[in-house]
Order: sequence, then structure tokens, then C-alpha cells
Amino acid sequence: MRMQNYQDFLAETLIDQVTLQNRVAELGHELNRDYAGNDNLLLICILRGGIVFLVDLMRQLTVPHQIDFMAISSYGVNARESEGNVRLTLDLQTNIHDKDVLLVEDIIDSGRTISKVLKMLSLREPRSLKVCTLLDKSTRREVDVPIHYRGFDIPNKFVFGYGLDLDELYRNLPFIGVVDLEKFQEN
Repeated sequence: MRMQNYQDFLAETLIDQVTLQNRVAELGHELNRDYAGNDNLLLICILRGGIVFLVDLMRQLTVPHQIDFMAISSYGVNARESEGNVRLTLDLQTNIHDKDVLLVEDIIDSGRTISKVLKMLSLREPRSLKVCTLLDKSTRREVDVPIHYRGFDIPNKFVFGYGLDLDELYRNLPFIGVVDLEKFQEN
């Protein structure tokens, strides 16, 4: 596949860079308030999409915290829809027993994957387990999941940028864009 200029298939900018950064700063302030005095906070990032959000969010935190990473696969090869079968492809290096865990996600839609991750993590007996997601496609929810910190509730559109990929590309874009799939598939 020839790499395209994203502007060739960008249907719209859903969330611009300034709006994104302002909301991440607000989330950071909420976390600083809620975890004030806590020295047991562990941020767990679901790779790869959540990394850009995690890094920007960490820059807003004044509370001490550790980070760790998990990689989960629920998509088939070159799939754009989750198959619902969750596979752990990279596990944590940190023991989360008795830690205050904040799961940092890029996007939650059906809720199936994050629900299974929460069940998996709860078996490890953290002191607390909360979810912080940048994007929430609540209209696609099939499984009820607790979201404690939410950046944006977005419509059911195929989005990319700011960590979210389109066929493993364009994660570096500083905004959230909507894909025009017809134009993307033309090339």
C-alpha cells in the first residue's frame, strides 16, 4: 500500500490540537485533585494507541506516579472492527497488588475489550482500579464499563490521529480526524 497524505482522506477534524491539549490539562487537574497525597498511583497504558495520551497526561500530573504498559489484541489481521477475543500480547512488569491503578485508554467503544482487561486486572487485587479514556463512543456500548475520567464523548465515526492509527499509520497527528473511508480505500 502506498502511504497517502492524510489530507486526501480526512473527512473532518473532529477535535483540534488546542481543544485536545486543553482537555488533557483539565483531566490532569482532576487527577491531581483526586489523587492528592497518594504516592501509590500506577498509570497503565494500553499500547499502542494510548501512548500519546499517556505522555501528555503525565506532563500534567504533579502527584507521584509510576507507569507500566499492556498490549492487548482484539482485532484480526488488518481488521477495523474488534473480534471480541481479547489476547494479552504484553503483560505488566509491575505487581499491582494494593496499588491505585488508573487504566489509561485511547478509545472505548463497545466496552468488550476494556471489560475483559478490567476483570483480568481486578484478579491481581489492586487497591483501586479506575479508567481514564480520551475518547468514548458511548453510542456503541455493548458492555457497561465504569469510566471515571473521560476526555470526549464522540459520535460513531472512524477516527485517527493523536495515537489512534489507520492501518498502523498517522498516530503522530496532533488532532483527532475522521476518515473518509471511500477516499482512503481508493488509493
